[in-house]
Amino acid sequence: MNDLASASVPGRTLRSRSAAGGALRRATPALAAYAAIRLLGLAVLAVWSAADGKDWHTLLTARWDSLWYTRVAEQGYGYTVQLPNGDVHSNLAFFPLLPWLERGLSALSPLSPADAGMAVAWSASLAAAWALYATGERLYGPRAGVALAALWAALPVGVVQSMAYSESLFTALAAWGGYAVLTRRWVAAGVLASLAGLTRPVGVAVVAAVWITAAVTLWLARAGGVRLQAALRAHPGMLPGVLLAPLGWCGYFVWVGVRQGSFTGYLDVQGGWGNGFDGGLAFGAFIWHQLSGPGVAAGIGLLVGVGLVIWLYLIGVRQGQPLPLAVYGGVVLLLALTAKGYFGSKPRLMMPAYPLLLPLAAGLARWRPVRCWLVVGLVAAGSAVYGAFWLNGSGPP
Repeated sequence: MNDLASASVPGRTLRSRSAAGGALRRATPALAAYAAIRLLGLAVLAVWSAADGKDWHTLLTARWDSLWYTRVAEQGYGYTVQLPNGDVHSNLAFFPLLPWLERGLSALSPLSPADAGMAVAWSASLAAAWALYATGERLYGPRAGVALAALWAALPVGVVQSMAYSESLFTALAAWGGYAVLTRRWVAAGVLASLAGLTRPVGVAVVAAVWITAAVTLWLARAGGVRLQAALRAHPGMLPGVLLAPLGWCGYFVWVGVRQGSFTGYLDVQGGWGNGFDGGLAFGAFIWHQLSGPGVAAGIGLLVGVGLVIWLYLIGVRQGQPLPLAVYGGVVLLLALTAKGYFGSKPRLMMPAYPLLLPLAAGLARWRPVRCWLVVGLVAAGSAVYGAFWLNGSGPP
Protein backbone atom coordinates (compact mmCIF):
# COMPACT_ATOMS: atom_id res chain seq x y z
CA MET A 1 0.00 0.00 0.00
CA ASN A 2 2.81 2.41 0.91
CA ASP A 3 4.62 1.52 -2.31
CA LEU A 4 1.50 2.35 -4.32
CA ALA A 5 1.07 5.67 -2.49
CA SER A 6 4.67 6.70 -3.01
CA ALA A 7 4.54 5.71 -6.67
CA SER A 8 1.48 7.90 -7.23
CA VAL A 9 3.39 11.08 -6.35
CA PRO A 10 5.88 10.83 -9.25
CA GLY A 11 2.93 9.88 -11.45
CA ARG A 12 1.05 13.04 -10.53
CA THR A 13 4.21 15.09 -11.03
CA LEU A 14 4.73 13.66 -14.52
CA ARG A 15 1.10 14.30 -15.46
CA SER A 16 1.38 17.86 -14.16
CA ARG A 17 4.54 18.49 -16.17
CA SER A 18 2.95 16.97 -19.24
CA ALA A 19 -0.11 19.19 -18.86
CA ALA A 20 2.06 22.29 -18.42
CA GLY A 21 4.10 21.34 -21.47
CA GLY A 22 0.96 20.86 -23.52
CA ALA A 23 -0.42 24.21 -22.37
CA LEU A 24 2.83 25.94 -23.31
CA ARG A 25 2.83 24.31 -26.76
CA ARG A 26 -0.73 25.50 -27.37
CA ALA A 27 0.25 29.00 -26.28
CA THR A 28 3.31 29.16 -28.56
CA PRO A 29 1.52 30.99 -31.43
CA ALA A 30 0.24 33.59 -28.95
CA LEU A 31 3.68 34.07 -27.41
CA ALA A 32 5.24 34.36 -30.87
CA ALA A 33 2.67 36.95 -31.94
CA TYR A 34 3.14 38.86 -28.71
CA ALA A 35 6.95 38.84 -29.02
CA ALA A 36 6.82 39.92 -32.67
CA ILE A 37 4.61 42.91 -31.88
CA ARG A 38 6.74 44.02 -28.96
CA LEU A 39 9.97 43.55 -30.97
CA LEU A 40 8.49 45.74 -33.69
CA GLY A 41 7.79 48.38 -31.07
CA LEU A 42 11.34 48.18 -29.73
CA ALA A 43 12.83 48.39 -33.23
CA VAL A 44 10.83 51.51 -34.07
CA LEU A 45 11.77 52.98 -30.68
CA ALA A 46 15.48 52.35 -31.30
CA VAL A 47 15.39 54.00 -34.74
CA TRP A 48 13.30 56.94 -33.54
CA SER A 49 15.48 57.47 -30.46
CA ALA A 50 18.70 57.38 -32.51
CA ALA A 51 17.27 59.98 -34.90
CA ASP A 52 16.27 62.11 -31.90
CA GLY A 53 19.69 61.83 -30.27
CA LYS A 54 18.44 59.70 -27.36
CA ASP A 55 19.19 56.21 -26.11
CA TRP A 56 16.32 53.72 -26.26
CA HIS A 57 17.83 51.70 -23.41
CA THR A 58 17.82 54.73 -21.12
CA LEU A 59 14.20 55.47 -22.01
CA LEU A 60 13.21 51.95 -20.99
CA THR A 61 15.26 51.63 -17.80
CA ALA A 62 16.24 55.01 -16.38
CA ARG A 63 13.39 57.47 -16.81
CA TRP A 64 10.28 58.40 -14.83
CA ASP A 65 9.01 55.73 -12.37
CA SER A 66 11.76 53.26 -13.27
CA LEU A 67 14.23 55.53 -11.47
CA TRP A 68 12.15 55.34 -8.31
CA TYR A 69 11.93 51.55 -8.46
CA THR A 70 15.67 51.29 -8.99
CA ARG A 71 16.35 53.59 -6.02
CA VAL A 72 14.16 51.41 -3.79
CA ALA A 73 16.04 48.32 -4.99
CA GLU A 74 19.42 49.92 -4.27
CA GLN A 75 18.73 51.94 -1.12
CA GLY A 76 15.43 50.76 0.33
CA TYR A 77 12.59 53.00 1.42
CA GLY A 78 12.89 56.45 2.97
CA TYR A 79 13.83 58.64 0.00
CA THR A 80 11.72 61.82 -0.48
CA VAL A 81 11.78 64.86 -2.73
CA GLN A 82 10.41 68.22 -1.58
CA LEU A 83 8.93 70.18 -4.49
CA PRO A 84 8.87 74.00 -4.65
CA ASN A 85 5.07 73.98 -4.25
CA GLY A 86 5.35 72.09 -0.98
CA ASP A 87 4.40 68.63 -2.29
CA VAL A 88 6.45 65.74 -0.93
CA HIS A 89 7.21 62.80 -3.22
CA SER A 90 8.09 59.72 -1.17
CA ASN A 91 9.25 56.41 -2.60
CA LEU A 92 6.81 54.72 -0.20
CA ALA A 93 4.27 55.25 -2.97
CA PHE A 94 5.92 52.40 -4.92
CA PHE A 95 4.94 48.87 -3.92
CA PRO A 96 7.85 46.54 -3.16
CA LEU A 97 7.63 43.39 -5.30
CA LEU A 98 9.34 44.77 -8.40
CA PRO A 99 12.22 46.39 -6.42
CA TRP A 100 12.65 43.13 -4.49
CA LEU A 101 12.97 41.22 -7.75
CA GLU A 102 15.35 43.83 -9.16
CA ARG A 103 17.56 43.55 -6.10
CA GLY A 104 17.50 39.76 -6.10
CA LEU A 105 18.18 39.37 -9.81
CA SER A 106 21.00 41.94 -9.80
CA ALA A 107 22.57 40.13 -6.83
CA LEU A 108 22.49 36.82 -8.71
CA SER A 109 23.57 38.12 -12.12
CA PRO A 110 25.76 40.78 -13.75
CA LEU A 111 22.68 42.93 -14.40
CA SER A 112 22.30 46.32 -12.76
CA PRO A 113 19.04 46.83 -10.82
CA ALA A 114 17.69 48.92 -13.71
CA ASP A 115 18.47 46.22 -16.28
CA ALA A 116 17.11 43.60 -13.89
CA GLY A 117 13.87 45.58 -13.81
CA MET A 118 13.67 45.49 -17.59
CA ALA A 119 14.43 41.75 -17.59
CA VAL A 120 11.64 41.18 -15.08
CA ALA A 121 9.25 43.24 -17.19
CA TRP A 122 10.10 41.38 -20.40
CA SER A 123 9.76 37.98 -18.74
CA ALA A 124 6.57 38.97 -16.94
CA SER A 125 5.04 40.33 -20.14
CA LEU A 126 5.48 36.93 -21.79
CA ALA A 127 3.94 35.29 -18.73
CA ALA A 128 1.03 37.72 -18.99
CA ALA A 129 0.61 36.93 -22.69
CA TRP A 130 0.48 33.23 -21.83
CA ALA A 131 -2.19 33.87 -19.20
CA LEU A 132 -4.21 35.96 -21.65
CA TYR A 133 -4.00 33.18 -24.21
CA ALA A 134 -5.14 30.60 -21.66
CA THR A 135 -8.07 32.82 -20.67
CA GLY A 136 -9.14 33.52 -24.25
CA GLU A 137 -8.75 29.86 -25.20
CA ARG A 138 -10.89 28.73 -22.30
CA LEU A 139 -13.68 31.18 -23.07
CA TYR A 140 -13.73 31.44 -26.87
CA GLY A 141 -11.16 29.05 -28.33
CA PRO A 142 -7.48 29.13 -29.36
CA ARG A 143 -7.81 31.84 -32.02
CA ALA A 144 -9.38 34.19 -29.49
CA GLY A 145 -6.56 33.47 -27.08
CA VAL A 146 -3.95 34.41 -29.68
CA ALA A 147 -5.90 37.54 -30.61
CA LEU A 148 -6.20 38.59 -26.96
CA ALA A 149 -2.45 38.35 -26.38
CA ALA A 150 -1.75 40.20 -29.64
CA LEU A 151 -4.22 42.99 -28.88
CA TRP A 152 -2.72 43.52 -25.43
CA ALA A 153 0.75 43.78 -27.01
CA ALA A 154 -0.55 46.31 -29.54
CA LEU A 155 -2.18 48.71 -27.10
CA PRO A 156 -1.24 52.34 -27.85
CA VAL A 157 0.80 52.45 -24.62
CA GLY A 158 2.00 48.86 -25.02
CA VAL A 159 5.63 50.03 -24.96
CA VAL A 160 5.26 50.29 -21.15
CA GLN A 161 5.18 46.49 -21.12
CA SER A 162 8.85 46.59 -22.16
CA MET A 163 9.91 49.19 -19.58
CA ALA A 164 11.30 48.67 -16.08
CA TYR A 165 7.82 49.40 -14.76
CA SER A 166 5.50 47.20 -12.70
CA GLU A 167 2.57 46.96 -15.14
CA SER A 168 3.79 43.78 -16.85
CA LEU A 169 4.53 42.03 -13.57
CA PHE A 170 1.17 43.06 -12.16
CA THR A 171 -0.75 41.97 -15.26
CA ALA A 172 0.95 38.57 -15.25
CA LEU A 173 0.02 37.98 -11.61
CA ALA A 174 -3.51 39.34 -12.07
CA ALA A 175 -4.19 37.38 -15.26
CA TRP A 176 -2.94 34.10 -13.85
CA GLY A 177 -4.85 34.85 -10.65
CA GLY A 178 -8.01 35.39 -12.65
CA TYR A 179 -7.39 32.16 -14.56
CA ALA A 180 -6.91 30.33 -11.26
CA VAL A 181 -10.31 31.58 -10.10
CA LEU A 182 -11.88 30.53 -13.41
CA THR A 183 -10.49 27.02 -12.95
CA ARG A 184 -11.32 26.99 -9.21
CA ARG A 185 -7.72 26.74 -8.05
CA TRP A 186 -8.48 28.80 -4.99
CA VAL A 187 -5.17 28.58 -3.13
CA ALA A 188 -3.21 29.53 -6.23
CA ALA A 189 -5.63 32.41 -6.81
CA GLY A 190 -5.10 33.63 -3.25
CA VAL A 191 -1.31 33.49 -3.52
CA LEU A 192 -1.32 35.30 -6.87
CA ALA A 193 -3.74 37.94 -5.56
CA SER A 194 -1.47 38.51 -2.58
CA LEU A 195 1.56 38.93 -4.84
CA ALA A 196 -0.38 41.28 -7.11
CA GLY A 197 -1.22 43.27 -3.99
CA LEU A 198 2.51 43.67 -3.34
CA THR A 199 3.02 45.01 -6.86
CA ARG A 200 0.58 47.88 -7.39
CA PRO A 201 -2.20 49.62 -5.43
CA VAL A 202 -4.72 48.30 -7.94
CA GLY A 203 -3.93 44.82 -6.60
CA VAL A 204 -7.14 45.31 -4.63
CA ALA A 205 -8.94 44.50 -7.91
CA VAL A 206 -7.56 40.95 -7.87
CA VAL A 207 -8.57 40.56 -4.22
CA ALA A 208 -12.08 41.74 -5.12
CA ALA A 209 -12.26 39.18 -7.94
CA VAL A 210 -11.35 36.35 -5.56
CA TRP A 211 -13.62 37.47 -2.73
CA ILE A 212 -16.71 38.32 -4.76
CA THR A 213 -16.49 35.16 -6.86
CA ALA A 214 -16.13 33.05 -3.71
CA ALA A 215 -19.04 34.86 -2.03
CA VAL A 216 -21.33 34.43 -5.03
CA THR A 217 -20.34 30.77 -5.37
CA LEU A 218 -21.25 30.10 -1.74
CA TRP A 219 -24.45 32.16 -1.99
CA LEU A 220 -25.61 30.17 -5.02
CA ALA A 221 -24.85 26.94 -3.19
CA ARG A 222 -26.86 28.11 -0.18
CA ALA A 223 -29.72 29.18 -2.46
CA GLY A 224 -29.70 25.66 -3.84
CA GLY A 225 -30.12 24.22 -0.36
CA VAL A 226 -26.50 23.25 0.24
CA ARG A 227 -25.11 23.87 3.72
CA LEU A 228 -22.17 26.19 4.09
CA GLN A 229 -19.85 23.45 5.35
CA ALA A 230 -20.81 21.21 2.44
CA ALA A 231 -20.31 24.07 -0.03
CA LEU A 232 -16.83 24.72 1.33
CA ARG A 233 -15.99 21.02 1.09
CA ALA A 234 -17.18 21.08 -2.52
CA HIS A 235 -14.67 23.87 -3.23
CA PRO A 236 -11.44 22.74 -1.58
CA GLY A 237 -9.00 25.51 -0.91
CA MET A 238 -11.60 28.28 -1.16
CA LEU A 239 -11.29 29.45 2.44
CA PRO A 240 -7.45 29.50 2.47
CA GLY A 241 -7.47 31.27 -0.89
CA VAL A 242 -9.86 33.94 0.36
CA LEU A 243 -7.73 34.48 3.47
CA LEU A 244 -4.48 34.63 1.50
CA ALA A 245 -5.71 37.04 -1.18
CA PRO A 246 -5.52 40.37 0.73
CA LEU A 247 -2.31 39.71 2.66
CA GLY A 248 0.06 41.43 0.23
CA TRP A 249 -1.97 44.59 -0.29
CA CYS A 250 -3.03 44.92 3.33
CA GLY A 251 0.45 44.07 4.57
CA TYR A 252 2.10 46.89 2.66
CA PHE A 253 -0.69 49.33 3.51
CA VAL A 254 -0.32 48.54 7.22
CA TRP A 255 3.50 48.65 7.08
CA VAL A 256 3.47 52.12 5.52
CA GLY A 257 0.88 53.23 8.08
CA VAL A 258 3.07 52.04 10.96
CA ARG A 259 6.13 53.69 9.42
CA GLN A 260 4.26 56.95 8.92
CA GLY A 261 2.58 56.78 12.32
CA SER A 262 -0.90 56.96 10.83
CA PHE A 263 -3.51 54.44 9.73
CA THR A 264 -3.93 56.49 6.56
CA GLY A 265 -0.17 56.63 6.01
CA TYR A 266 -0.23 55.25 2.48
CA LEU A 267 -3.07 57.54 1.46
CA ASP A 268 -1.09 60.46 2.87
CA VAL A 269 1.93 59.42 0.80
CA GLN A 270 -0.23 59.29 -2.33
CA GLY A 271 -1.64 62.68 -1.42
CA GLY A 272 1.88 64.08 -1.41
CA TRP A 273 2.12 63.00 -5.05
CA GLY A 274 -1.21 64.68 -5.82
CA ASN A 275 -2.84 61.29 -6.24
CA GLY A 276 -5.95 59.88 -4.60
CA PHE A 277 -9.57 59.10 -5.40
CA ASP A 278 -12.27 61.73 -5.69
CA GLY A 279 -14.94 59.88 -7.65
CA GLY A 280 -13.71 61.27 -10.95
CA LEU A 281 -14.36 64.94 -10.13
CA ALA A 282 -10.84 66.08 -11.00
CA PHE A 283 -10.82 64.04 -14.22
CA GLY A 284 -14.21 65.45 -15.20
CA ALA A 285 -12.97 68.98 -14.53
CA PHE A 286 -9.89 68.28 -16.64
CA ILE A 287 -12.01 67.10 -19.59
CA TRP A 288 -14.31 70.13 -19.23
CA HIS A 289 -11.29 72.42 -19.24
CA GLN A 290 -10.15 70.83 -22.48
CA LEU A 291 -13.58 71.13 -24.07
CA SER A 292 -14.03 74.76 -23.06
CA GLY A 293 -10.59 75.92 -24.12
CA PRO A 294 -8.24 75.70 -27.11
CA GLY A 295 -7.79 71.96 -26.51
CA VAL A 296 -11.33 71.11 -27.60
CA ALA A 297 -10.11 68.38 -29.98
CA ALA A 298 -8.17 66.75 -27.14
CA GLY A 299 -11.26 66.96 -24.93
CA ILE A 300 -13.41 65.27 -27.56
CA GLY A 301 -10.75 62.59 -27.97
CA LEU A 302 -10.75 61.99 -24.22
CA LEU A 303 -14.53 61.66 -24.16
CA VAL A 304 -14.43 59.20 -27.04
CA GLY A 305 -11.68 57.18 -25.34
CA VAL A 306 -13.52 57.03 -22.02
CA GLY A 307 -16.74 56.12 -23.80
CA LEU A 308 -14.95 53.35 -25.71
CA VAL A 309 -13.48 51.64 -22.65
CA ILE A 310 -16.80 51.85 -20.79
CA TRP A 311 -18.58 50.45 -23.87
CA LEU A 312 -16.11 47.57 -24.09
CA TYR A 313 -16.68 46.78 -20.43
CA LEU A 314 -20.47 46.79 -20.83
CA ILE A 315 -20.25 44.65 -23.96
CA GLY A 316 -18.18 42.09 -22.09
CA VAL A 317 -20.67 41.96 -19.22
CA ARG A 318 -23.59 41.67 -21.63
CA GLN A 319 -21.85 38.80 -23.42
CA GLY A 320 -21.67 36.90 -20.13
CA GLN A 321 -18.07 37.54 -19.18
CA PRO A 322 -17.21 35.32 -16.18
CA LEU A 323 -17.68 37.00 -12.83
CA PRO A 324 -14.00 37.17 -11.74
CA LEU A 325 -13.01 38.87 -15.00
CA ALA A 326 -15.95 41.27 -14.89
CA VAL A 327 -15.17 42.21 -11.29
CA TYR A 328 -11.44 42.61 -11.90
CA GLY A 329 -11.83 44.62 -15.11
CA GLY A 330 -14.53 46.79 -13.56
CA VAL A 331 -12.47 47.64 -10.48
CA VAL A 332 -9.35 48.45 -12.53
CA LEU A 333 -11.42 50.69 -14.79
CA LEU A 334 -13.20 52.35 -11.87
CA LEU A 335 -9.98 53.09 -10.00
CA ALA A 336 -8.30 54.47 -13.13
CA LEU A 337 -11.17 56.78 -14.05
CA THR A 338 -11.89 58.04 -10.53
CA ALA A 339 -8.29 58.77 -9.53
CA LYS A 340 -6.95 62.28 -9.53
CA GLY A 341 -3.40 63.14 -10.39
CA TYR A 342 -1.61 63.36 -13.72
CA PHE A 343 -4.28 62.49 -16.25
CA GLY A 344 -1.85 61.49 -18.96
CA SER A 345 -1.13 58.35 -16.94
CA LYS A 346 -4.68 56.99 -17.20
CA PRO A 347 -4.08 54.88 -20.35
CA ARG A 348 -1.15 53.26 -18.55
CA LEU A 349 -3.27 52.67 -15.44
CA MET A 350 -5.93 50.94 -17.56
CA MET A 351 -3.44 48.73 -19.40
CA PRO A 352 -3.80 45.80 -16.93
CA ALA A 353 -7.58 45.72 -17.61
CA TYR A 354 -7.18 42.98 -20.21
CA PRO A 355 -10.81 41.71 -19.89
CA LEU A 356 -11.87 44.85 -21.80
CA LEU A 357 -10.17 43.35 -24.85
CA LEU A 358 -12.06 40.05 -24.72
CA PRO A 359 -15.02 41.19 -26.89
CA LEU A 360 -12.58 42.43 -29.54
CA ALA A 361 -10.55 39.21 -29.39
CA ALA A 362 -13.69 37.08 -29.70
CA GLY A 363 -14.79 39.14 -32.68
CA LEU A 364 -11.41 38.88 -34.41
CA ALA A 365 -11.40 35.13 -33.88
CA ARG A 366 -14.49 34.85 -36.09
CA TRP A 367 -12.82 36.66 -38.99
CA ARG A 368 -10.78 35.00 -41.70
CA PRO A 369 -7.13 34.72 -40.60
CA VAL A 370 -5.78 37.02 -43.33
CA ARG A 371 -8.24 39.79 -42.47
CA CYS A 372 -7.67 39.31 -38.75
CA TRP A 373 -3.89 39.55 -38.94
CA LEU A 374 -4.02 42.48 -41.36
CA VAL A 375 -5.98 44.44 -38.76
CA VAL A 376 -3.70 43.33 -35.92
CA GLY A 377 -0.64 44.25 -38.00
CA LEU A 378 -1.95 47.74 -38.71
CA VAL A 379 -2.79 48.27 -35.04
CA ALA A 380 0.66 46.98 -34.03
CA ALA A 381 2.37 49.36 -36.46
CA GLY A 382 0.38 52.27 -35.07
CA SER A 383 1.27 51.21 -31.52
CA ALA A 384 4.96 51.01 -32.39
CA VAL A 385 5.00 54.50 -33.90
CA TYR A 386 2.99 56.02 -31.08
CA GLY A 387 5.13 54.31 -28.43
CA ALA A 388 8.33 55.67 -29.94
CA PHE A 389 6.84 59.16 -30.26
CA TRP A 390 5.53 59.03 -26.67
CA LEU A 391 8.74 57.87 -25.03
CA ASN A 392 10.80 60.40 -26.92
CA GLY A 393 8.37 63.10 -25.85
CA SER A 394 6.36 63.44 -22.64
CA GLY A 395 6.56 59.72 -21.82
CA PRO A 396 4.71 57.84 -19.08
CA PRO A 397 4.69 59.66 -15.76
